[in-house]
Amino acid sequence: MHKILTLNAIALKGLEQFPRTHYEVASEIGNPDAIVLRSHKLTEAEITPEVKAIARAGAGVNNIPLQPCTDRGIVVFNTPGANANAVKELVLAGLLLGSRDIAGGMEYVRSLKEITDERELNVLLEKEKKRFKGEELVGKTLGVVGLGAIGSLVAEVGLMLGMKVMGYDPAISVAAAWRLPSDVQSMENLPSLVSKADFISLHLPVLDSTRGLINAELLKHFKSTAKLMNFARSEVVDTHAVAEALRNDKLGHYITDFPSPELIREPKAMLMPHIGASTVEAEENCAVMAAVQVRNFLEYGNIKNSVNFPTLYLEPSEGFRLAISNKNVPKMLGSILAIIADHDINVIDMLNKSRDDVAYTLIDIADAPDNALLEEIRGIDGVINVRLIEQPE
Repeated sequence: MHKILTLNAIALKGLEQFPRTHYEVASEIGNPDAIVLRSHKLTEAEITPEVKAIARAGAGVNNIPLQPCTDRGIVVFNTPGANANAVKELVLAGLLLGSRDIAGGMEYVRSLKEITDERELNVLLEKEKKRFKGEELVGKTLGVVGLGAIGSLVAEVGLMLGMKVMGYDPAISVAAAWRLPSDVQSMENLPSLVSKADFISLHLPVLDSTRGLINAELLKHFKSTAKLMNFARSEVVDTHAVAEALRNDKLGHYITDFPSPELIREPKAMLMPHIGASTVEAEENCAVMAAVQVRNFLEYGNIKNSVNFPTLYLEPSEGFRLAISNKNVPKMLGSILAIIADHDINVIDMLNKSRDDVAYTLIDIADAPDNALLEEIRGIDGVINVRLIEQPE
């Protein structure tokens, strides 16, 4: 029986992926095999020795202590793309809010509640509507920074709206490149993109290379009327620099899902309460993906969408399966196979992958290993953990 600890409200559709015949799922449970969470700030102290996997029902994992998890052989999963459509639709709303003073117009109408005569109201609105005149998106230029699951969808939306779309992503994957519409103009550097764009939409993870990417120096290249949209992460933008640009009319608007006390005071900042993935569908998609990934790992040792271990899939076969995590150093695999051979056990199938400083191996063997064999493998210098996987009946 596997134990799953949930540290946030996880959509029921996701929890239903864990069959109750083999799983116990609860928000309070001792010695869990895996943790599923959303925004809970996980501490090392909360990760008990039995934890083998942690799944974030969302894309960002900055609320999980990654390096300690890696050092202990704990696989950390996220759910990239599961909330992509929800974020894309909010970006579309941001485009419309930035081009037309919809919010200002609605606030103005709401302020007229003292008027009770409909004719008087209509006359006043006809007179004042020019205050809220905006521009159309057709023919404007949209710059998309980050062309992954969400960025490629945003680029596609821009093209459908009749906008010119430019993209920048120095780390674009082959899969992302195939998803990208051919009409998107690829830009070689960020200053060139922002200098031409009327709207700039950010879709980047928080890395050392992206933290504070939009800063005072880069803002000098923006059009003074440009609208910057950030539905990625607050950390990719230097908030103080953006506030200064807004105050000095060096930036048209900042439309973001990440408010701050400084931005709240800026009339040209359009702020939303972190609702990018707050749809029923997105929460269900993230929960289902997280649960399926955890289940596949616990039952078969396979890894997909991990942020700290390599992707690896080995089709289940007859026999018994070992899942081994180790430091990515030479001769590790040879040492492991030598021990198995010394116990006169045949290897049926095997797959080994590495990622940065760690490696992960699945080995299907013909006979059940005893504790002595497992302890010998654990005793190899550099082995992090060894798991005999009990496959479901």
